[in-house]
Amino acid sequence: MAVPPSYSDLGKAARDVFNKGYGFGMVKLELKTKSSSGVEFTATGSSNTDTGKALGNLETKYKIKDYGLTFIQKWNTDNTLGTEVSMEDQLAEGLKVALDTIFVPNTGKKSGKLKTSYKREYVNLGCNIDIDLSGPTIYGWAVLGYEGWLAGYQMAFDTAKSKLSQNNFALGYKAGDFQLHTNVNDGTEFGGSIYQKVNNKVETSVNLAWTAGSNNTRFGIAAKYQLDEKTSIVAKVNNASLIGIGYTLALRPGVKLTLSGLIDGKNFSAGGHKVGLGFELEA
Repeated sequence: MAVPPSYSDLGKAARDVFNKGYGFGMVKLELKTKSSSGVEFTATGSSNTDTGKALGNLETKYKIKDYGLTFIQKWNTDNTLGTEVSMEDQLAEGLKVALDTIFVPNTGKKSGKLKTSYKREYVNLGCNIDIDLSGPTIYGWAVLGYEGWLAGYQMAFDTAKSKLSQNNFALGYKAGDFQLHTNVNDGTEFGGSIYQKVNNKVETSVNLAWTAGSNNTRFGIAAKYQLDEKTSIVAKVNNASLIGIGYTLALRPGVKLTLSGLIDGKNFSAGGHKVGLGFELEA
């Protein structure tokens, strides 16, 4: 078996069918470009159609492949600056070390996190530590994989309070065209998902979640259909009668248009439905 995914990527294929190709209640524009020197730029702007609030983000990424270094800088319209410096496969094969910092000029607030991960065949490990002298929080996770079976554990330990603030388990199975994922979060939140690639054009996903001591069960199904190399359609529905539909069209190389809508099936005539529009430009 190849290197197993990280804990946060367990069940990702199923989540992508539910989440990608939608943008309810948003008008979004994304531009990606790369300079001749190898610096990658990603600029994103979005506007919430309900509140009218606009947000913008700018990210630059530069890699020095000979030294395994990656520099990422982020800025958004909330005036938050972020910088991440990472080194991969230099100290040891499969080991990645990164320092992620955030600075808010308006308030002077600073925060940081030291991130480490190690991945080899059959195992994927990680540990993140907040840079907080008053008592950092330690985040750790591990995923083991063997012959398609995956088992993972994720925890967060608050050193200031000397107790676990997060305690999650996951179990799954991954084949070429089929993935099964189950998880238990803090012993109270239970979830599961099934992903299947029916053929080269059709992908389906089922998602189920419930909370211990509550009758609130959440259930949803989703599908993606690739009409041709330029056009795809996605659709999903859940037990709350929320119906989502998305349409993505590649107008030309590097230009992608996404239209989406969310319909409340229980209150169809009352309105309150949401639409979304997105443009992705890449040069």
